[in-house]
Amino acid sequence: MPRRLIRAIRAIRAIRAIRAKLPHGRRVDYPRRGRTNWLRWIPSWRQALSGVLLGIGALTGLFAVMYSSVDIPDENFEARRQGTVYYWADGTQLVSVGEVNRQNVTLADIPDSMEHAVIAAENENFYSDSGVSVPGIARAAASMVTGGETQGGSTITQQYVKNTYLSQEQSATRKFREFFISLKLSNKQSKEQILQGYLNTSWFGRGAYGIQAAAVAYYGIPAKKLDPSQTAMLASLLKGAEQYDPAGGRANHERAVDRWKWVLDRQVEIGMMTKAERATHTKFPEPRKAVKPTSLGGQTGYLVDIANKYIKKRSGLTAKDLARGGYRVHTTFEKARVQQLEGAVRSVRKRDLDPEKRPADKYVEVGAASVRPEDGAVVAVYGGADAITRFANNADTAGVPVGSAFKPFVLAAALQNGDGITLDSGYDSTGRLITNGPPTVTPTDRPDGGATAVPVPMTVPTTLRDALIRSANVTFVRLGKHIGLKKVKEMAVAAGLHEESLARLDKSFTLGTSTPSAVRMADAYGAFSNEGIRADPYSVTSMTRDGETVEGFGRPEPQRAMDASVANDVSNTLGIAAWTALARDRQFDALSGSTALDDLSGGATDEDDRMRSAWFIGHARGLTTAVTVFRNRPGTPQLLGMQGVGGAGAERGNALPLRIWTSYATGK
Repeated sequence: MPRRLIRAIRAIRAIRAIRAKLPHGRRVDYPRRGRTNWLRWIPSWRQALSGVLLGIGALTGLFAVMYSSVDIPDENFEARRQGTVYYWADGTQLVSVGEVNRQNVTLADIPDSMEHAVIAAENENFYSDSGVSVPGIARAAASMVTGGETQGGSTITQQYVKNTYLSQEQSATRKFREFFISLKLSNKQSKEQILQGYLNTSWFGRGAYGIQAAAVAYYGIPAKKLDPSQTAMLASLLKGAEQYDPAGGRANHERAVDRWKWVLDRQVEIGMMTKAERATHTKFPEPRKAVKPTSLGGQTGYLVDIANKYIKKRSGLTAKDLARGGYRVHTTFEKARVQQLEGAVRSVRKRDLDPEKRPADKYVEVGAASVRPEDGAVVAVYGGADAITRFANNADTAGVPVGSAFKPFVLAAALQNGDGITLDSGYDSTGRLITNGPPTVTPTDRPDGGATAVPVPMTVPTTLRDALIRSANVTFVRLGKHIGLKKVKEMAVAAGLHEESLARLDKSFTLGTSTPSAVRMADAYGAFSNEGIRADPYSVTSMTRDGETVEGFGRPEPQRAMDASVANDVSNTLGIAAWTALARDRQFDALSGSTALDDLSGGATDEDDRMRSAWFIGHARGLTTAVTVFRNRPGTPQLLGMQGVGGAGAERGNALPLRIWTSYATGK
């Protein structure tokens, strides 16, 4: 018989002998036989060891079951939501749009000092731990069971999991899920990914989720420009923004300063800052005053409206896409210019309009846009008094007839296409076009004392130059008929006006029955001052989402709208027209200066126009700006008449756009 079988038989017999000695049915010698009193209840060392091993095995099995059953869930809805941020041309923040003020950034855009401050304050063993804190979980669980105050003590990974994957409720179930998800996440993501996610989802107070929004809310700068003192202050807020925001009162300020000092000192203790560097941070970095959350009030809503229209046109994104948030939009808008344009409108309205005394001054609306001719950048707009109370954007809405301000396009079409037509051409008393007539405009002193040519007052305009300066309706009706209205339309479109905004081709077409927007009129007039070259107006220079570039925002290619000689002829004539208009206005001396408008040119509606609007489009200091004034009663689609608007000297309101433009151009 084999030896192994013999040994097995002997072992079975030994077990049977032991069982025979035990009372019937007992498999374990416990309570122990052969012991008396309480000693029989003390297990042997073998029994104790077996119990410990069985317990460890059971817990290990339970842990394995729970670990395998808890999956990393999808990010919760709140964690995915971000605001869309719009930036001024200089890179500073214009507005954050969305219910959640958050803009995710990468660690590359977060200074090392922010990482160090957060780790020192929240989790000094972050880079070496397993992602969880067992003592912290135990303290929190015990506190909840006994009904005590909820406890913290979580690692950065656990806090990130709570922010991103779980609700904020305090319950044992949520804590256990947090524990296992944190373990799994630590095995799946790098520490850098976790830290980046944590800094983008944490609440810093003042409506700011994430470090980027917090940097703007507290210091008005992007996160990457924060210094070590500022990052220590922001890291202090993670303990509880309601108690540590310095703007929350004296007690808050004292707590904030103490916590700020502690965060800096902790960085020294754990080797993340030298003592020498710590010694340079002795003054508390006071944040700026807390301000109300950004909104779309004032001009902001109009700026965003123009930017969004351009985004949809160039990128193919829909309103639904934009509503997801998370975009970073860099615009062409210049803050100082926008404020200056708004200030010009307000000052003229306050001085020249009195709706309490003059019924004609009621329901007056203003729209304006300022464009850089060399590339088409829209640098400023005025869309109305307030985007919240008036939704229609007066700067970018077609519907207001442009009147005599359209005549330069008629002249340009004639100079470009008319055989032998020049500025000195004109109509004789019989209505016959004379293409080689002598000039009849004599130079004289400029109204401000300069030497620019200004026409001597004449009874009957005899040249096309003089006809544009005097806005002679009959001449331009004849001119349009002579060269063909189709060519006039083609010139207007080539200059940048939308074809759908142009009126039908009848005898009044050349008198300005078309209704282009202020943005388009400013852009089109820019071709005259830019030697016939123009580019489509644009308002967005670049756009990203989650660090990825959204395509479609290259600068529009410049195009030739007309010959350079034609553009220069029209521009020079508009210069004379603009100075003549300024000299005629009673506000000229108060608003302009002798050297402020050296490159001035401009076109306008005239007092003889019977359009229900007034316009002035002028070029000065490298910008072309269109201003329109009209009357519109809410709920009424038709424009109201302009007779009497602005009182005596306003010429059916025509002086108001000129005054707004001059105030904006001169800064007075």
